[in-house]
Amino acid sequence: MFISNAMDSGNIDVIACDSADNIRLNIRNDLNTQKHQWFHFSLHNAANQQCQLLFENAGTAAYPSGWQDYRAVASYDRETWFRVDTSYQDGQLVINHLVEENLIYFAYFAPYSSERHRDLIAACQADDKVNYLALGQTIDGQSMDLLQIGQVSDDKKICWLIARQHPGETMAQWWMEGALATLLDDSNAIGQALLQQCVFYIVPNMNPDGSRRGHLRHNATGTDLNRAWRNTSIDNSPEVYLVRQKMEQTGVDFFLDVHGDEGLPYNFIAGAEGIPNWSNTRQAQLDGYKVALAQATPEFQTQFGYPIDEPGKANLDVGSNFIAQHFGCLSMTLEMPFKDNSEMPSPLYGWSPERSSALAQPCLLALLRTLEQQLL
Repeated sequence: MFISNAMDSGNIDVIACDSADNIRLNIRNDLNTQKHQWFHFSLHNAANQQCQLLFENAGTAAYPSGWQDYRAVASYDRETWFRVDTSYQDGQLVINHLVEENLIYFAYFAPYSSERHRDLIAACQADDKVNYLALGQTIDGQSMDLLQIGQVSDDKKICWLIARQHPGETMAQWWMEGALATLLDDSNAIGQALLQQCVFYIVPNMNPDGSRRGHLRHNATGTDLNRAWRNTSIDNSPEVYLVRQKMEQTGVDFFLDVHGDEGLPYNFIAGAEGIPNWSNTRQAQLDGYKVALAQATPEFQTQFGYPIDEPGKANLDVGSNFIAQHFGCLSMTLEMPFKDNSEMPSPLYGWSPERSSALAQPCLLALLRTLEQQLL
């Protein structure tokens, strides 16, 4: 019996793996940081054994509250990810599972591989509505991939969608699959109506280096990209630097940054209420979008979320705040749960890749309703 992390986004350190009922592990920090929480690894030759996997450093994770009521995911085929018995006590996370096959994968959330990302980009490029652009390269030499969907004209809104600034928040890229499917399906009325009014600039993965390295929040230099927007640098945060350059060329009328939240078991929107130039117009846009999204799907709610920043106190290093201030547009962060949606729980799967992908279409429908109300 042994454990391997030799895979895309693999992340774990093995302390002991001599006995199935006493597998002891540590989660590795993101490079050049003390932050850790993402894990992904495979367990081999443990079929028909009741396994206990103990994460000894869970108590020093970036968000220890994220372990409360959390259940890890596992898969035998790397396609279907199901929830397994998980508990957190005295600073230690413990998975207990009767393993059925000789190869099983465990992860913090269903991984989204670099290979799947490349397949997604290649498939989209084949669509005649898409113009693929490589904005430049990351520290590790990976491409920063941008998909332009639709033709620019003076009467169209410029809409930017980005995901996975924090690479461990893989639900964000599963959401991107759903968004792209909606916009590129010629029989989808929502997508077609939006493309008559908008041009989309989409970055399905803002942090390809951190994704491949198995980081929770940081890129290959140890930079949190969602704290690098105001003072970005080609040396430390080339991902944000390159995207900001392109945004200056295109302008921005609508911005949605897709994330996952470790602690809150809900889907919610974080607005930019605390920026210096917040106005009644911005508030009406934000309220209109959230109301439209709540009407579009019962998966979304407005009761629970982050505390609203005091006027003028928003952190402009954060992407959605910076974009709202700099471009004077409707700019939001969408958060999805690592756990489950308490509004509509799924005991077997929790919040899942499929549900993440399915949430994208209601988000785009809410954008369409916001346009119809002439709020943008």
